[in-house]
Amino acid sequence: MQVGRRSAMEHNNTKASKPLKMKVKFVDDEKDVVKASDALPLPLYLTNALFFTLFFSVVYFLLTSWREKIRTNTPLHIINLSEIVAILAFVASFIYLLGFFGIDFVQSLILQPSNDIWADDDDEEIILKEDASKVPCGQALNCSIPKMAPIASPKAAPEAAPKVFEEKAMIETPPTTEEDEEIIKAVVAGTIPSYSLETKLGDCKRAASIRREALQRVTGKSLEGLPLEGFDYESILGQCCEMPVGYITIPVGIAGPLMLDGKEFSVPMATTEGCLVASTNRGCKAINLSGGASSVLLKDGMTRAPVVRFNSAKRAAELKFFMEDPDNYETISMVFNKSSRFGRLQSVKCAVAGKNLYMRFCCSTGDAMGMNMVSKGVQNVLDFLQNDFPDMDVIGISGNYCSDKKPAAVNWIEGRGKSVVCEAVIKGDIVSKVLKTNVAALVELNMLKNLTGSAIAGALGGFNAHASNIVSAVYLATGQDPAQNIESSHCITMMEAINDGKDLHVSVTMPSIEVGTVGGGTQLASQSACLNLLGVKGANREAPGTNARQLASVVAGSVLAGELSLMSAIAAGQLVKSHMKYNRSNKDVTTVASA
Repeated sequence: MQVGRRSAMEHNNTKASKPLKMKVKFVDDEKDVVKASDALPLPLYLTNALFFTLFFSVVYFLLTSWREKIRTNTPLHIINLSEIVAILAFVASFIYLLGFFGIDFVQSLILQPSNDIWADDDDEEIILKEDASKVPCGQALNCSIPKMAPIASPKAAPEAAPKVFEEKAMIETPPTTEEDEEIIKAVVAGTIPSYSLETKLGDCKRAASIRREALQRVTGKSLEGLPLEGFDYESILGQCCEMPVGYITIPVGIAGPLMLDGKEFSVPMATTEGCLVASTNRGCKAINLSGGASSVLLKDGMTRAPVVRFNSAKRAAELKFFMEDPDNYETISMVFNKSSRFGRLQSVKCAVAGKNLYMRFCCSTGDAMGMNMVSKGVQNVLDFLQNDFPDMDVIGISGNYCSDKKPAAVNWIEGRGKSVVCEAVIKGDIVSKVLKTNVAALVELNMLKNLTGSAIAGALGGFNAHASNIVSAVYLATGQDPAQNIESSHCITMMEAINDGKDLHVSVTMPSIEVGTVGGGTQLASQSACLNLLGVKGANREAPGTNARQLASVVAGSVLAGELSLMSAIAAGQLVKSHMKYNRSNKDVTTVASA
């Protein structure tokens, strides 16, 4: 988001009023800035050319001299005066070039990578030509900001101020310091891009506060109610969220304990839907009283499917046969596996569409969800294939045959991430006493609703009551990618009467649960605490991948509990009654709206 526009009224006022000089103590606007290059006896480009020429000349001279010594069997450590001079010149030119180019490179790309990932170089040069800052303020004490265009003082022309400041003064929060006030005005004026505040200030919390205030002034809308304090903005820099102005709060409830595979789990669920946690908790109770649930992991592999194009369908088919030839698998696997310690290629399946080829790579990813890991491995293979297939045109690293964050039959059939089946046998008396229904009613409802009803609707992986409810809540609580709820919620719920119709066998089959316990949102404090509650925080060093697989099983077990409880509520006719009781606010809406 670029917050950098003023109203036309304020813009016209700028010309009439006196310029407001910056009071920021980072830089002295009244003095000329002395550049390091001003001390050089020659212009900068001539000095660079001189040392470049000197460097490559002495390198050529020394290599030639040493080659001659090798040819004549002369020891290399015996050097003459000219070689001594050449070595000194080499060292001097190397130090100069390293100091001129190397230090800035290390500081800008390694020590403090830029988080301005959405900036366009050409646009940024137009917006801010004087922005030459290369070291963030957190690393250098000289936290200088570029000189800004004159900004009209509100005191100089109060009659021309926008109405938003007159009628909605409560929107504008007084800045902490005069320095922040000047920066806020610069962001509003467009002199400082909003996205560059973290880099320029070196203080992520301060940057979020300034951006928030600038946004309120530009839009005239208050962000009161959106929290700013109490969050570690450093933890999201460059990895979770860009240009933050606050954070939202979602209540976290606990369902359980859930008895799964002989262990008890208290399941954290972040949701704003009333009844959801309570319903899942009731399902956990029924499962526990019946001896618990068990789970089976069928498959564990993340996928990525690039699309490449050839001049003919024949050439596309040739690459397909090459990729699927067992004799070539070892070579392809070795190239793929170079990208990571944990990423190990499992399979490659290809599909041809005309002269286009889609290659679906599947690999293990340890305790990470693994999208970045598999993408790096795929890129290695594509670079390798260019040697034998130079006419191959790589259209995209992802061709939607993966398929990520979209409902797709390939995930429903082949699986993606963790494929898990979870089952339990619920005793007849538990069905009647805890779930308030009977086995026959549950079996009939499941057949007509989850199976037949979903088939009539043309559902793709949606043969369940509300699997996505539980998946979303657990994902939000544990720092997973919420968008991957789409394929992760693929689920078929089965119910069958057993033991002469007395007991109920219930199961959920979920072929594409995409979770990880490292990376992304899992490293945030709140989400990390929820993972710790489940005993799956971080990576498992003894058996990589164990924590992520355990989390997938917990997700499936929680879905099993949620399905069991909701289906029972529908069978007993309690759904509407319970939602009217627990999922409706007691506040007077008319009073709240008029306040």
